Amino acid sequence: MTDTIEDTTEWARRYATPSRDVCRQALLELAREDPRIMCVDSDVGGLEDLFGDLPDQYVNVGIAEANLIGTAAGMAAAGLIPYAHTLSSFAAARACEQIKIDVAGNDLPVRIVVTHGGLSAGHYGPTHHAVEDLAILRLMPNLTVVVPADAAEAERALLATHRLPGPVVIRLGRAATPLVYRGPYEFEVGRAVRLADGDDVTLVATGPYPVGMAVRAAELLADAGVHARVLNMHTVKPLDVAALREAAARTRGIVTVEDHLVVGGLGGAVCEAVAADPCPVRRIGVPDRFSDRVGGELDLLTAAGITTEAVVREAMAIVSAQP
Repeated sequence: MTDTIEDTTEWARRYATPSRDVCRQALLELAREDPRIMCVDSDVGGLEDLFGDLPDQYVNVGIAEANLIGTAAGMAAAGLIPYAHTLSSFAAARACEQIKIDVAGNDLPVRIVVTHGGLSAGHYGPTHHAVEDLAILRLMPNLTVVVPADAAEAERALLATHRLPGPVVIRLGRAATPLVYRGPYEFEVGRAVRLADGDDVTLVATGPYPVGMAVRAAELLADAGVHARVLNMHTVKPLDVAALREAAARTRGIVTVEDHLVVGGLGGAVCEAVAADPCPVRRIGVPDRFSDRVGGELDLLTAAGITTEAVVREAMAIVSAQP
């Protein structure tokens, strides 16, 4: 697998697909090269066929998330590199204790690949809304938490974390999302990607639709004479504190955008990072209340107030308030 792709048409053809599909294929290729890799499944569907030629590197524990994480921890303790697959809402809630004690507590190289992050499984109803997962997971010492912006970045995240020491969570969505990247770029765990330059205001986003909204908002702000810096904060932990402090020093304020509760996720992490050098921070996310809505991902994001228009509005409010 290389970063050399001849044109954007080929790029789009390769990555205009659900990020979980790209990650699964990348994992299969890694597993063929590294016999230590184990695919640990909680009956999410499709992995059993994909790993049909590597039966010794595939285990299905069934719909039992606590057992999934415990099994993966045991494998890691024995020298293997397990990739445990489940839904984000189930990993963060049902298997929280196992992630805390078995995985993070022992600093084991378990890779937890979760799908249906944020509101991407909103059609299943509130039980599948994964909007508190980042808040829970980023509290765990030793745990790296990555939220790719599109399928291309999901592939890079999976490859980059293969040899990373300690445990990792990669949070993916469900369906295909618009591409953020149109060609090769440098991906590094823990280092934000600057997608646009500007010294008036900074837009910090994580996750596919939020990052896309931030990029589009920057374009609309530019039309109004406001120059926005856009940071794709693909790694929620460890956070790129240096990039945030630079933004706090060089721009008038920060707007955060995430498909997560406005409490405890990216916005909260950004506020913590710039607290020593205060600057205005306006957070866009899911309101701090339980939702009983059922619907498509974009419908639920809009209902939650997570829109490009909201990003523009909050950025203009920061610029207008500062001399």
